[in-house]
Amino acid sequence: MESHNAHAAAHADDPLARVARLSRYARRLIETGPPSSLDAGIAHPFSAAEMRALLADEPTADEAGLKRVLRMLRRRVMLRLMARDLGGIAPLAEVVATATALAEVTISRALTQLNEWLGEQHGAPVGAESGRVQQLHVVGMGKLGGAELNVSSDIDLVLVYPEDGETRGPRVISNHEYFTRLGRRLIGALSEITADGHVFRVDMRLRPYGDGGPLTASFDMLENYFITQGREWERYAWIKARPLTGDRAADLAELVYPFVYRRHLDYNALASLRDLHRQIRREVERRDIAGNIKLGPGGIREIEFIAQLFQLIRGGHDSALRLQPTLALLPLLAERNLLPAAAVRELAAAYSFLRNLEHRLQYLDDQQTHVLPQAESDRALIAEAMGLPGYPALAAELERHRSRVTRHFEEIFTASPGGEHALAHLWQETADPETAAASLAALGFREPQAIGQRLSAMRASSRYRDLSAASQSRLDRLVPMVVEAAASGGDPDATLDRLLDLLQSIGRRGSYLALLEEYPQALARLAAMMGASPWVAQYLTLHPILLDELLDNRTLYDAPDWAVAAGALRAQLDDAAGDAEKQMDVLRHFKHVHALRLIAQDLEELLPLETLSDHLSDLAGVVLEEVLRVSWPLRPVHRAAPRFAVIAYGKLGGKELGYASDLDLVFLYDDDAPEASEVYARFAQRINAWLTGITPAGVLYETDLRLRPDGAGGLLVSPLASFREYQLEHAWAWEHQALTRARFVAGDPGIGRAFEALRTELLRKPRDLAALKREIAAMRRKMLDAHPNRTPMFDLKHDRGGIVDVEFIVQYLVLGFAHSHPGLAGNIGNLALLKLASESGLIPAAPAERVRIAYREFRRKQHVLRLAGEKYARMKPAEVSQHSQAVMELWQSVFSGQ
Repeated sequence: MESHNAHAAAHADDPLARVARLSRYARRLIETGPPSSLDAGIAHPFSAAEMRALLADEPTADEAGLKRVLRMLRRRVMLRLMARDLGGIAPLAEVVATATALAEVTISRALTQLNEWLGEQHGAPVGAESGRVQQLHVVGMGKLGGAELNVSSDIDLVLVYPEDGETRGPRVISNHEYFTRLGRRLIGALSEITADGHVFRVDMRLRPYGDGGPLTASFDMLENYFITQGREWERYAWIKARPLTGDRAADLAELVYPFVYRRHLDYNALASLRDLHRQIRREVERRDIAGNIKLGPGGIREIEFIAQLFQLIRGGHDSALRLQPTLALLPLLAERNLLPAAAVRELAAAYSFLRNLEHRLQYLDDQQTHVLPQAESDRALIAEAMGLPGYPALAAELERHRSRVTRHFEEIFTASPGGEHALAHLWQETADPETAAASLAALGFREPQAIGQRLSAMRASSRYRDLSAASQSRLDRLVPMVVEAAASGGDPDATLDRLLDLLQSIGRRGSYLALLEEYPQALARLAAMMGASPWVAQYLTLHPILLDELLDNRTLYDAPDWAVAAGALRAQLDDAAGDAEKQMDVLRHFKHVHALRLIAQDLEELLPLETLSDHLSDLAGVVLEEVLRVSWPLRPVHRAAPRFAVIAYGKLGGKELGYASDLDLVFLYDDDAPEASEVYARFAQRINAWLTGITPAGVLYETDLRLRPDGAGGLLVSPLASFREYQLEHAWAWEHQALTRARFVAGDPGIGRAFEALRTELLRKPRDLAALKREIAAMRRKMLDAHPNRTPMFDLKHDRGGIVDVEFIVQYLVLGFAHSHPGLAGNIGNLALLKLASESGLIPAAPAERVRIAYREFRRKQHVLRLAGEKYARMKPAEVSQHSQAVMELWQSVFSGQ
């Protein structure tokens, strides 16, 4: 709770009397101001509309008159604002909003009036390319840009205009000269000290080239400056940039955002901000102003640095993080799990306390100060204004907040200990091969000479030599850390090989190197995951953007909440509306992120295989639902929402999806519109393109669409009525086998219900058991012929006694007996169906249980082999003979004679 609100009830004196006691500046305003300035509006905030109305009542004929009315407005606004703030009426949000509104209103009025007068002399400035009248865009920077201006602040401005050209009037000048003159007059109208004081001090040093640069710049000049001259600290400054005037703000944003925000996660920003903070600290020490509550340790600037670090790292990837007000941004960092909620609460409380204290320091004499006064009497006034019993209490409260800020700041920004890494000699050009091999052997590497040779070759490679100096320096520091991380695992040789493959892949992308160097815990987690699975190592090497996910255990190991995840995905896709390429990348990144989290939990053995498959299937369902949503409508639009559904077969249908499984899909529609056939055919093609298209983020899913009626030769999408007729009259037995694992996963729920009713009807249809056995046995022989295994190894999936045999046994039981045992028609998975069949007396209980154990074990071993990077899930027959024999015995029992 803000301290000045807490003490409101303790001070019952009149707000004007109280403000006069606590602010010498307020006393001067009361003593010298006209009676009208002591208006009766203290009960209400000073709104921007009221400010504009007061200015509208004061027409001005020249610049002197303009300066007078602007300054008189400031006096009235400041007096009421101080009375409300010090009287415990106005919260901090109102104070900064009022100060910001005063700047916006006075800039707007001054610019409008000055532009009118200048235009009378020279005519309107017109763009050479567009022929349109040009406007000066006054860009608020810093706290003005963030709409969090303090009460006695400078305002940081940058002045830009869209196009060069010249004026069309009596005395023609270039647009640049016109806007330069206009800018000078605007600055004078605001900052010149007259008998009435000033409105705002204006700081123009954030413009391109600083004090040495032109006062105004065209959009083209600004863009060229960003590309050729823009420095890292300027990215930080432009986070807060906000156009206050002008009609081309959206065009300006298109220039600014690519400079400030990187499309990838930008961990180089951490070192850049650390360097900037180091410069500020040196200046604080030089000027002996450690007590400065803005720039000193634990001050306002450190809180802003914390918030803006995450903006620079992630703002290009997550547009929600481009929020400019600090107090609005901090809670979002907790929501995104970027900072602990407790840390955010402490930082927000400290920020509010420091900003309130800042205002009370400035209320004393209308000075832009951030240092506590030396005079005991002034210290007592500040403590009272903060609602504290005396200066010692104020100093203690201030120290409490600053120490918390310092702690959080150092946890984030403190660099790793300096000095050369103990293993740095392994990477140096002059490394002695024998010494290096001995060091590697001592670390537990089985082939130290080979590892040493790889390190030497990597150091001598053209790929390394062609890196920038900064990336070479990072890699030089990182490689010894990587060797150490690999040595901590059970298979250091393989782990280091995989890590070095990754480093070679990301060497030109300094941000990823920065992430691994800055966050050793992420490197350790990466080494553990890569050591555990070559498939995972390859996955991470292909998608290095996922390295960011290794930073936080909370998100990496949390159970997925698919409803929340779907909502977040929808918001990101909506934010990218109109940009299909970006939306495709958003979908792919979403899938990769959630797959990686499941991989991490899988490697830690936190997920049973059945639960993992459920999650991977749910992930695919979320993605499919959103692909349908963003792929519609097609032009011309014949209905608002498509009457269209996606039916999943195979592994997705049976909720047995793996990390790299294809999606077996069938598309249905139920729409009588004449154009429906063509529209939904194009819609299905678009959906498939969104799923299978290759982008820089990879492929979303591979798909198999051959299970539709008439297979690859049939229509890509089927009317529901035609699908029903085909299944009832023309489908082969194997197509009904496939239906046992089919389910609705996305699209129109009504079509989904109709499909499920049809599926149940088909599965419960009475069949000739002898004929069914023959057809299923024949199909099994075809599948065996199609997947020959010429090795002495046992193929867990395709060989006799393997996974396919279990699936065919279950499918026979469903198709043969669901008419008399309706529960068998449920899509409840092979394990549950085997149990249900045994409980129904269709197969003996003991053999059924042995096959259930075999099926679970086959899938587990298949999964392990996939993670190990094996192309085929094959093992020595003796290792699984007990399980394969159990399956064959049940097969013989069920299909005897076939």
